[in-house]
Amino acid sequence: MKPVYKRPLLKVSGEGLAGEEGSGLNPTVIQGTAEQLRDIRALGVELAVVVGGGNIIRGMTAAAQGMDRATADYMGMLAGVINAMALQSALEQLGVPTRVLTALEITEVAEPYIRRRAIRHLEKGRVVIFAGGTGNPYFTTDTGAALRAAEIGADVILKATQVDGVYDADPSKDPNATRYDQLSFEEAIQKNLQFMDQTAIQLCRENSLPIVVFDMSAPGNIQKVIVGETVGTRVSD
Repeated sequence: MKPVYKRPLLKVSGEGLAGEEGSGLNPTVIQGTAEQLRDIRALGVELAVVVGGGNIIRGMTAAAQGMDRATADYMGMLAGVINAMALQSALEQLGVPTRVLTALEITEVAEPYIRRRAIRHLEKGRVVIFAGGTGNPYFTTDTGAALRAAEIGADVILKATQVDGVYDADPSKDPNATRYDQLSFEEAIQKNLQFMDQTAIQLCRENSLPIVVFDMSAPGNIQKVIVGETVGTRVSD
């Protein structure tokens, strides 16, 4: 199988590492994710990953419950670092060289994010996991993923979710929701579709960076996207 992307960036939510429990860390799910990433790397791609922290704490949710928003967001960034470390451990147990680069300076457990260093790790064949979002409150992990993808010259963002693409309504609430196979950035913005926040979509649009939204829980889906099979929804110019 030949990959159609040279340097993909995979965005994984914290909830995606929690499994059916929805919170906390599920070792079986993390192991399965690591095995999929190992197989993708074996295709010869330069793989970058961004992980969220929503399985531990979501900044916006905590803020809505009365916590200071900036504090809640920083806690969410730290939760993302925890998830990145867990995924790194699983990958390295499989023999995959991995580096965690974080926007927050925690040099005892991760390297600080430096753009040229990140690119060099990718060129050396290491999986690079970006954690800590943008390092600033009030920005989502989706925006952090779009920013890092643009900075490292990624050729696609793979947005892993728990649904099989982008719908015109919430499919869990509306049985008549229709899934899109393809969307333009303009349509996604005008229709205010909620698969990513608007700032992230706009950043991808400005950098002509396509997004593929797909269900990561389906075995083999990441690899199918990498080799160009039609999976999920593609959002592009």
